[in-house]
Amino acid sequence: MDRIPIDLAHIQDFKGKYPKQLWYLFFSEMWERFCFYGMRGMLVVFMVSQLGMNEKVANLQYGATQAWVYAFTFIGGLFADKILGLRKSLFWGGMLMIVGSIILSIDPKNFFFIGIGFTIIGTGFFKPNISSMVGQLYKDGDPRRDAGFSFFYMGVNLGALIGGYICIAVAEGSLWQSLVPEHLRWNVGFGFAAVVMVISLLTFTQTQKSLGPIGLTPLPHLELNQRRTREIATYVGSLVLVPIIIAMVANTEYTSYFMMVIGPASILYLFYEMKSFTAVENKKLLAALVFIVFSIFFWAFFEQSGGSLSLFAANNLNNEVLGIALSPNGVNNSANSFFVIGFAALVGLVWLWMAKRNIEPNTVVKFGLGFLFLAGGFWIFYYTKFFANEQGITSLGIFTLGWFVITFGELCLSPIGMSAMTKLSPQKTQAVIMGMWFLASAYGQYFAGLLGANIAEASENATNAEKLNVYADGYYQLALYALIAGIVLILISPLVKKLMQDVK
Repeated sequence: MDRIPIDLAHIQDFKGKYPKQLWYLFFSEMWERFCFYGMRGMLVVFMVSQLGMNEKVANLQYGATQAWVYAFTFIGGLFADKILGLRKSLFWGGMLMIVGSIILSIDPKNFFFIGIGFTIIGTGFFKPNISSMVGQLYKDGDPRRDAGFSFFYMGVNLGALIGGYICIAVAEGSLWQSLVPEHLRWNVGFGFAAVVMVISLLTFTQTQKSLGPIGLTPLPHLELNQRRTREIATYVGSLVLVPIIIAMVANTEYTSYFMMVIGPASILYLFYEMKSFTAVENKKLLAALVFIVFSIFFWAFFEQSGGSLSLFAANNLNNEVLGIALSPNGVNNSANSFFVIGFAALVGLVWLWMAKRNIEPNTVVKFGLGFLFLAGGFWIFYYTKFFANEQGITSLGIFTLGWFVITFGELCLSPIGMSAMTKLSPQKTQAVIMGMWFLASAYGQYFAGLLGANIAEASENATNAEKLNVYADGYYQLALYALIAGIVLILISPLVKKLMQDVK
C-alpha cells in the first residue's frame, strides 16, 4: 500500500471534465452505498414487523442507529488523519461492514444489534475517507471540483437506488417471491449487503495504484514497526468498541447522552487545531461550521425517509406510479436516488456553464436553494392528504413527485457541501472536517428520529385515515421550517462569503 506509482501533480493535471480515478472511487462507493441504503430501508419496517416494536420506539431506534453510523465517521476520519491513512481506514471499514452484514444475514432477529454494531463502526472508517480522496484529485481552485463531486454523488445514488429498492422489496415479499422462501426473505435482504461490500473492496484494492500518494500513511516519518504498532492498536481498539456501541444503540437514552457530548467536543477539538492555522484558514473553517450547522436541519427533515416516511409508505400509499405496480416502501427508499442519477450530472454541468459566465451562485446561496426545494417537497407530502380515500390510502405517484422536488434540494446541498468541506479545510485536517460534515448528518438522523417519534406518538391508536392526517400535518410543519431556514441562509450569504475568502 505504500508504493507511489504516480505523483499528485500528474493526477491533478488531468484533461477533460473528470479524472479517471474518479471512476474507480465512483464504483467502490456505489457498492458500499448499495449496502448502506439497502440496510437503512429495512430497519424501521423490520423493527416494527419482525421485532414487535411500536412505531414511536422504532423511530427512536432508527434515529439512534443512524446517528451512531454518522457520528462514528468523525472518529473514523480522525484515526484516518492521524494513524491509518485514508486507504487503510477505508479497507478496514469495509471489512467490518462485511462482518456486520453476514451476521445480520444469518439471524437478523437474534443478532440484530450485533450486526448493526459492526456496520456502524465499519461505515465510520469507510465513508468520510473515500470522499476526502475525491477532493484530493483536484487542485485548489479547480472549477471542475463541484462537477466532480456531483458525478461522484451520482455513484452514491446508483448504489442507493439498486440496494434501496431490492433489499426492502425482497424482504417484504413484493419482489422475487418465487425465488426466495418466505422464512428467508429478511436473511436474503441483509445478505445482499455483504455480497456487494465484497465487490466494493475488490474494486478499490484493484485500482488503488492509480491514486499515487493520495490516502497513504500520515506517518511517513516513523519507522515501519512504529507505524504498524499504532495501526494494530487502532484495529484492536475499534473491535473493543463493538460491544459498547451495541449497548448504546440498543438503549436510545445512551445515544441522547452521547449526542450531548460529541458535537461540542468535536467543535472544541477543531478550535484546538485552529491554533496552528493562519487567520485566513481559520475564517474558512468558521464558514465550514456555518454549513455544518445548517446541514443538521436539512438532514433532520430529509431523513424522515428511513423513519416516519417508511411507515407512511407502508400504511398510507397505494402501489402504483404511472400505471406501474411498485413497492411503496421501495419507492420511498429509492425514488430520490433514481432522480439524482437522472439529474446529478446535468446540475453539475449547469454549475460549470454558469461559472464560465460568472453567474454561478455562491455555495451559501446553493445551500439556501436546497432548503427551498426541501420545503416544496414536504409541502407535496402534506398535499397527498387531499387525494386519499376513506381508508386513508393516497397516491404513490404524488408522493413520488415530492421526492422529485426534494432531489434538487439535495443536489444543491449535499455534493456541494462535500466539495466545500474539502475546499475550506487545510490539507492536514480534511478528514476531520469531512467527519464533522457527517457528524452533522448524525445529529440530523438523531433529530429525524425524534421528529418521527413525535408524529408516530400523535397518531397512536388512530384509524388509518386519521393517521394519514397526522403525518401529513407533520410534514406541513417541516415544510414551513425548511422555508424559513432557506430564506435565512440566502440573507446571510454575503457575510459567510466574506469568511470563505477566495473559495467560491
